Amino acid sequence: MGRKVTLATCTLNQWALDFEGNLQRILQSIKIAKERGARYRLGPELEICGYGCSDHFFESDTILHSFQVLVKLLESPVTTDIICDVGMPVMHKNVRYNCRVIFLNKKILLIRPKTVMANAGNYRELRWFTPWNKLREVEVHFLPRTIQDITGQDTVPFGDAVLATKDTCLGSEICEELWAPNSPHIDMGLDGVEIFTNASGSHHELRKAHLRVDLVKSTTTKNGGIYLLSNLRGCDSDRLYFDGCAMISINGDIVAQGVQFSLQNVEVLTATLDLEDVRSYRAHTSSRCISASRVTPFHRVHVDFSLSSFDDVYTPTSEPIQWKYHSPEEEISLGPACWLWDYLRRSKQGGFLLPLSGGVDSSAVACIVYSMCRLVCQAVDMGNEEVLCDVRHIVCDESYMTTTPNELCNRLLTTCYMATENSSAETRERARMLSQEIGSYHLTPIIDTAVKAVICIFTSVTGKVPQFRVHGGTGQENLALQNVQARLRMVMAYLFAQLSLWTRGLPGGLLVLGSANVDESLRGYLTKYDCSSADINPIGGISKTDLRRFIGYAIDTFRLRALTSILSAPPTAELEPLTDGHVSQTDEEDMGMTYDELSVYGKLRKVVKTGPYSMFCKLLLMWRTVAPRQVAEKVKYFFRMYSINRHKMTTLTPAYHAESYSPDDNRFDLRPFLYNASWAWQFRCIDEQAGLLQLL
Repeated sequence: MGRKVTLATCTLNQWALDFEGNLQRILQSIKIAKERGARYRLGPELEICGYGCSDHFFESDTILHSFQVLVKLLESPVTTDIICDVGMPVMHKNVRYNCRVIFLNKKILLIRPKTVMANAGNYRELRWFTPWNKLREVEVHFLPRTIQDITGQDTVPFGDAVLATKDTCLGSEICEELWAPNSPHIDMGLDGVEIFTNASGSHHELRKAHLRVDLVKSTTTKNGGIYLLSNLRGCDSDRLYFDGCAMISINGDIVAQGVQFSLQNVEVLTATLDLEDVRSYRAHTSSRCISASRVTPFHRVHVDFSLSSFDDVYTPTSEPIQWKYHSPEEEISLGPACWLWDYLRRSKQGGFLLPLSGGVDSSAVACIVYSMCRLVCQAVDMGNEEVLCDVRHIVCDESYMTTTPNELCNRLLTTCYMATENSSAETRERARMLSQEIGSYHLTPIIDTAVKAVICIFTSVTGKVPQFRVHGGTGQENLALQNVQARLRMVMAYLFAQLSLWTRGLPGGLLVLGSANVDESLRGYLTKYDCSSADINPIGGISKTDLRRFIGYAIDTFRLRALTSILSAPPTAELEPLTDGHVSQTDEEDMGMTYDELSVYGKLRKVVKTGPYSMFCKLLLMWRTVAPRQVAEKVKYFFRMYSINRHKMTTLTPAYHAESYSPDDNRFDLRPFLYNASWAWQFRCIDEQAGLLQLL
């Protein structure tokens, strides 16, 4: 009868400029789609070259090599008898566009450029690409000669068009277009497009998955139709982790859900759906029919091909499913772990070194690495040969077989508790116990000799002996003595990272992991070039509040009992002398604000986009039990500390992006780093308003 279609959407772990690897993963996904009976295959955004090419998009080589990959795809027998929809940059009339290239049986059907650019937060698409502004218009695009030789086509349609097969009509969206208020699918659906496709490059952010699902479901609820969403997976090349979540929806229901976090490089999602379900769903809504009768039509590219088979009456269709979401704690456990795995295997290093202090932050990083080891072992147990091959390359043993996460953790993670005379026995023991439970290779160097040597050099030059505040020193001396310890820990971390495998008779070096959370970075509560300086930081975009919840999750899920005492202990830097052998310094006291307050400040500053005065006004309502004068002082203190420490963000370790208020400089947060920290005008407005309210 020709009414049921089988469609495929993919999640691919692509890598910027890895044309060879990207090609193989694309071909593998097409092969799987065909084996499952699909006659249309959708891939993620810019899958040929990788989404994260950034300024490499300016280079003609990137477009040249993308077309070379397209040649291989067109020539491959794998791509016959299936409509293939791939993403790559294309130059049209000397303008660079982010495009979908849709082809069938060695013929390019359409090149469809992106119309709405992602240009906020982590995205800078307008830097490299121009949006196609000629809506519903199609131009002639002259193909490179290498493509002409294969397709026999000199030109192909380029622009805002849809595909009309013998049995249905398909229309493309590209990532950001789904999020726009005037998404193309609205008018496409009114013009009779029954299948919408969206090639995405959408990154993971805590609590974000439901937004994608709601958008797709609402699209097909209002308009009817079938919606396919593809997405990238993995660390494409930078701070972002693309988290998959491919999906297929029909008439407001989800019928197929992809995995959000996985070490699998290629995932193909398929569904068989009845086109008549779309037609009957749309026809019974009078208001939609009236709107459809007056919509301006799209240019249709006619395709001599059917997505359905003639006799499909007994073909079963996909049933609606309930979407399964991860909790934020699970997201922290899985997302950064997958990101670390990609970074490790692609950097060709032998593992990680983590300065483990016995506090929540560094312990959370240790747990994330342990989670990564669990994921690797699970993948190997399920027969993932690619993961096993990567493990063997990392440990430099072609016969290596994973046994337990703890054993693998011993090979991949070295933890290092760097003690001074200001370190407590409690934190040392907490670090040791956690290391023992996860299996890391643990070191406990004492660095007092190095600290004293540095101070001795200073004294020999100046004749001055700085003292801690408790010994009668000034605040300036106190801070300098703390910073010496912190910075020497960074130096020692890199020394051990380079040589600790050598001492064990093993080849390679280690990547140093940082453990400064997003709130400490926002406040600037870290020493520049201390252990916050590392190769990568898996928790640099995660709040202290979420990290504490994650530790609670790890206690129950990973059965790491050592975390119980770590969670209950007050956060401390342990850089000042002990009092009767116990810690007297706490982070929140040093910062002059709580971590919960910092999370509120961060969201108001970045997400809500408030300056000092607007933040004061917002907090008056949020903190009704706090006097206006107190709110004013809290806001002013935050902005003073934020502005005088903003320069530290220019050297922040590349961190996994997870929170919507990350202070990451020149990537996600484009604020200056040199401020007039007095904020004279702004603070005067706050004080005047607080004074008026105090009189009421």
